[in-house]
Amino acid sequence: MGADMAVNGVIQTVSQLLDEGAKLIGVEKEVYDLLRSLEYLLHEFSGKHLDDEIRSTLNKIERVVDKFLKDAKLHQEKNPSENCFCYDRKINLKNLAEELKGFANEVDRIPGKYRQDETAKSAMTDYYTWKLRLLKKGALAPQHLTSDDNEVGVIKEVAQKVIMPPIEGPEDQDNEVVGVVKEEAQKVILPPIEGPEDQDNEVVGVIKEEAQKVIMRLIEGPEDLDIVPIVGMIGLGKTTLARKIYYDPQISGEFPNKIWINVGQSYDKKKIFLNILGGLMKRSIKEYRDKDVKELATLICNDMGEVGRCFVVLEDVWETAVVNSVKEVFPENKKGHRIMMTTRLEYVATDANEDPHYLEFLTPTESFKLLEMKVFGRRRCPDDLQVFGKSIASKCSGLPLSLVVIAKKLKHRTDRSTWKLVEKDVWHPLLNEDDPESCLEAVKLSYDHLSHEMKVCFLYCGAFPHGFDIPAWKLIRLWIAERLIRPETSYTLEETAERYLNNLVGRNLLMVKNKSFDGQIKTCHIHDLLHEFCKAESTRKRILQEVCPTPHQDILTRQAVYTSQGLCIQPSVLHYFLSAKPVAEPVRSFYCFSSKQTQTKLSSDDIQLFEKAFPLIRVLDIECLKFHFIKEFYHLIYLRYLAISGDFNELPVDVGKFGNLQTLIVNSSAEVSTLDIKADIWSMLKLMHLHTNIPVRLPPPPTPTGKISSALQTLSVVAPESCTKDVISIACNLKKLSIRGNLVEFLEINGGGWRNFEELKCLEHLKLLNDALYTDEKIHLPPLFITFLRTLKKLILSNTKFDWSEANSLGELESLEVLKLKENAFIGKSWKPEIGGFSELQVLLIKTTDLETWEASEFHFPRLRQLVLISCDKLTAVPYELAYVHSLREMRLVNACSTAVRSAKEIERKKLESIKFKLTVFPPEIDS
Repeated sequence: MGADMAVNGVIQTVSQLLDEGAKLIGVEKEVYDLLRSLEYLLHEFSGKHLDDEIRSTLNKIERVVDKFLKDAKLHQEKNPSENCFCYDRKINLKNLAEELKGFANEVDRIPGKYRQDETAKSAMTDYYTWKLRLLKKGALAPQHLTSDDNEVGVIKEVAQKVIMPPIEGPEDQDNEVVGVVKEEAQKVILPPIEGPEDQDNEVVGVIKEEAQKVIMRLIEGPEDLDIVPIVGMIGLGKTTLARKIYYDPQISGEFPNKIWINVGQSYDKKKIFLNILGGLMKRSIKEYRDKDVKELATLICNDMGEVGRCFVVLEDVWETAVVNSVKEVFPENKKGHRIMMTTRLEYVATDANEDPHYLEFLTPTESFKLLEMKVFGRRRCPDDLQVFGKSIASKCSGLPLSLVVIAKKLKHRTDRSTWKLVEKDVWHPLLNEDDPESCLEAVKLSYDHLSHEMKVCFLYCGAFPHGFDIPAWKLIRLWIAERLIRPETSYTLEETAERYLNNLVGRNLLMVKNKSFDGQIKTCHIHDLLHEFCKAESTRKRILQEVCPTPHQDILTRQAVYTSQGLCIQPSVLHYFLSAKPVAEPVRSFYCFSSKQTQTKLSSDDIQLFEKAFPLIRVLDIECLKFHFIKEFYHLIYLRYLAISGDFNELPVDVGKFGNLQTLIVNSSAEVSTLDIKADIWSMLKLMHLHTNIPVRLPPPPTPTGKISSALQTLSVVAPESCTKDVISIACNLKKLSIRGNLVEFLEINGGGWRNFEELKCLEHLKLLNDALYTDEKIHLPPLFITFLRTLKKLILSNTKFDWSEANSLGELESLEVLKLKENAFIGKSWKPEIGGFSELQVLLIKTTDLETWEASEFHFPRLRQLVLISCDKLTAVPYELAYVHSLREMRLVNACSTAVRSAKEIERKKLESIKFKLTVFPPEIDS
């Protein structure tokens, strides 16, 4: 976790003991003073980067205090008439006092260590600066440098900055070596040093196709300056593609002036301008090094007015400012200048051009072809090695860099044993820290660019299995439960976590698998190479440890398993692991995921052993296991996140003991229509999200409720009969609500439960699913329904069978952005919306309806961005007037009649005259 979050977590725990200790055990003055002293000392760490030793100390403090509090609470539950520990009280307090004294002394020394480290760092910096100055002036020869690895490393790093043209120009410029500058200038005037050696043999056919697409964009683009970004994950071949394009004869024929600039993470505006100037002038740039950035920009702008078409390649861009600064020096002379950039950051690419060129992963066939080419050249892979080669290619998951690295290990090796060994453990050569040719440095470049909080969030993605589709909402809730999200004044924790997720996707560290119709990430996944990196790095940092089957189950006895903060375990070894009776107090998170449909059943003994093994656990996700409640399980009082599955008819009363619970996910396989909640969830003051796969019947709130309100923000799904006035009043902070069941009574115009929505002032997402499939009663949308839903942004209706004439009232929801009308939400042959409604609607989905005619235009849906029609097979035409809705960018038709498809294509033709527009028709036979 981040530095502040780790410290704040311990401070909260210590404060909790200060607040609750007196009530539970009558904390004596000695212990109280020690806690106050410890709390004060811990504030020294706020905002500081913590090393592993310090973080380990903080975790120990938190565990000791948590264990003490847990013992006190459990004792009080067993002996409610006692106010203290009786004869054990003094012994427990004495032991706690001794441990706290040790921690206080240890913590007290750490700030001094930080100050010493900062002083030493400053002194060493002065020392290196002095040596470098002597080196520059020629008073110190390179061979006089000491052999100290750290010193040489620092000098090399700083020396790299010295030999490059500095931003403002240092003192003693004349004494700097002109030869070095000339050499650097040559590197940028000519193609990059690494050059396209044997290019044609390295490029798979698909890269040639990609190159041609980009080349046509560069050649046929507008007369004004145009930017073409190439964006993709680490090792996807961005540089290879850029080189292929740079040297293509078509580009050389169109652009007499070509300049290649390696940008990298260290963005130096003056250096880039000098490189462009050197490329235009085709001579040394020494005479221009004294000029400032503005003067260089003027020179470049003037030169570009005199020369022909210019093509600049910005390789490996990490900041939006890089492209913006280069754009400034291009004159508006209608010559069709071009900038092509490569980046692994999507937000950098889209800032430069909203339509970047996205690189795709290689197919299994293309992957094997590249591996074969890199290992055997023009020769074919021997038949006896092909099975291993195809397996290796598949495991590289379409990433060219991985294939190239593996190919180097297999080159000139034709023995089956070597290929079999590599196929068995592909990841070792790919992420070998002792091998400079591995992929590790390329991965770490992206990883090191993250903030400390985002690094840990990224590493936690390794908790999921290979190829697992990670639900975005689940990942966000887990991050929050793990205290990985730093609180920000203007945002909720969920909003901040969502920004983290989008940031990781934008950096191509996570990939979007599915998006909702309104553009939100629904599921994501992580590439296998990055997944292996996350597992290795989180194991090294003792954040997460994977427990998986091994030939002799030796991993189950490793010390790392019992000292990590989290465990990820495979179902097949869970029973064996628990039967070893481990005791792992440091473990605060336990994950068990499986892609198989069958569930492993947990016995009562397993669950009892579980509580003993991980007594202080906070996060428990065992949805893939078949679970049942036993009394020992309720001892896990620190649970913040719980995801379980089982044959549940009800949620027991004792679940209410989980006072720290934030997220509760329950999947019941019992043959019941509803799940009865017996626990007093209204006293669980931290519970924010309750997810179940079948509707729940909620308990009545305590009476009188007064001004007490629940922290619940998500309730999915609930039975309509539970939406009483008392329940909705106490759950007034709900943002997401899903109701499923017989909605006939709930939607009665007079006295229906919908009237209680008046209490929901924060509701943003509402889902109403009517399960009354075989009723003759007609349901109507109450006229006043919308008056209680002014904050609603997303509405989903299913099987409600309202008349289409009643749909017009939904247009008065001034905040509504997404409307999904599923499975006969409305019935009737015609829909004529009223003009002026749906002012904010961006996404409209209509699924399974008997609708035949529909009137719609820019006056009915002025901001519509996406339209989805599924199984509307009686709809004769999509209204052509929608072509004039300027915001409309996408339309999807599934199982539509031929006339509706034709009308959609007419809209597409009209839209494509002015903007990008995407029409998808399924099945494709209709499209043809």
